[in-house]
Amino acid sequence: MLTILGFAMIATFLVLIMMKKMSPIAALVLIPALFCVLVGKGAHLGDYVIDGVSSLAPTAAMLMFAIVYFGVMIDVGLFDPIVRAILKFCKADPMRIVVGTALLAAIVSLDGDGSTTFMITVSAMYPLYKRLKMSLVVMTGVAAMANGVMNTLPWGGPTARAATALKVDATDIFVPMIPALAVGLVAVVVLAYVLGLRERRRLGTLSLDEAPEREPETETVLVGAGAGTGAAGVSGAAGVSGAGAGAGAGAARGAAGGPGAAGDRDTGAGGESDDDFKGLDPNRPTLRPRLYWFNALLTLALLTAMIMELLPIPVLFLIGAALALTVNFPHIPDQKARIAAHADNVLNVSGMVFAAAVFTGVLTGTGMVDHMANWLVDTIPDGMGPQMGLVTGLLSLPLTYFMSNDGFYFGVLPVLAEAGQAHGVSTLEIARASIVGQPLHMSSPLVPAVYVLVGMAKVEFGDHTRFVVKWAVLTSLVILAAGILFGII
Repeated sequence: MLTILGFAMIATFLVLIMMKKMSPIAALVLIPALFCVLVGKGAHLGDYVIDGVSSLAPTAAMLMFAIVYFGVMIDVGLFDPIVRAILKFCKADPMRIVVGTALLAAIVSLDGDGSTTFMITVSAMYPLYKRLKMSLVVMTGVAAMANGVMNTLPWGGPTARAATALKVDATDIFVPMIPALAVGLVAVVVLAYVLGLRERRRLGTLSLDEAPEREPETETVLVGAGAGTGAAGVSGAAGVSGAGAGAGAGAARGAAGGPGAAGDRDTGAGGESDDDFKGLDPNRPTLRPRLYWFNALLTLALLTAMIMELLPIPVLFLIGAALALTVNFPHIPDQKARIAAHADNVLNVSGMVFAAAVFTGVLTGTGMVDHMANWLVDTIPDGMGPQMGLVTGLLSLPLTYFMSNDGFYFGVLPVLAEAGQAHGVSTLEIARASIVGQPLHMSSPLVPAVYVLVGMAKVEFGDHTRFVVKWAVLTSLVILAAGILFGII
């Protein structure tokens, strides 16, 4: 019964948010609360929620201060050279812009943190997508998949969890998987190229002078971008707006508008600036060119300390944010203005994380996760024993999407590894197969970073999900196939 209710709870959540019957934050709270009562454990709801909040509180703190830190770094111009280089490559060609999104997300993902990747990528690329009326879900989908592939780095999380759960060396998992993961990254770039060509056919190739001016106050996301069919508009800051998108460059397009990401949203204490086609306003008053190398070294030191695990990540970002604000904006009113400029993102993301804590707390506390995992393992036919590497790879797609990484790697993976050993499949093969589902995992509703991505891009989570799932599954299967072909899995 718990197995059925667990799957029913997840299905209900996904259906409601994809149909836009509930907001993600409301669905993450109310649906698990309802199912907790249906399971007969409503009296323990408070305990489950507190446990979930306790487990995710460090993540929420990390995201809060990471948003402030990188928001300030964007404000002061640290990433402007990277943005200019990418935009110089992209020009006004939709194909180059989508490929540039994949490349930028992959490069920034080297720090191992999804939230950082999404903040920088969206801040750089959002103005281009808006100015050219490109599909914002193409941006979020490509960024999420590129980050998902790079998330398998030993300091990214999944590989370390697999190594810890199975008591093996993370290097022995990751290094042999490099060829397969490289194929996966190439697949993301190729997919970005294909999606970019579709966007180019829909929009045409514009010169800088021909790029259309912004039309204010309408947010549009073309869910069916590149498909040559109509596409629905989704909500902006105030509500839901619709727009059609026909095939070809001459089709009617939704208007673009609204402020950009945190770096180009405000220029002073509460003021707003137009999105510059170059991505970030080169004349914004928050720039601190004389402190460029200080900010660069501070960021490098922060990322190095994070990789070396010198301090917990939330503590590092707390200290980093305090230093960045103090040095770049020594006057208290200026510091308050910068914090206020990024308050919307902080509140939205941290609120979503704590709402997700209700979902994960109920899913874990009621035992639904354990029952779902055991049911899936028990359904594996005995004849598939020698193919447990393949089975693990395939199971990693739905399980890491519907479960947290902790739940999968510490709850399910040891069981799969034990079953594999009984049929002569090495623990290392099982561990390597377990990380192939990460391109899909990064768009899971249980991943806090995805809310940074869709929030800053002003994309509805349901629209992002409908667009990205099929492509993320394809990317994961490419990695799995490459791993099998190369004899790694």
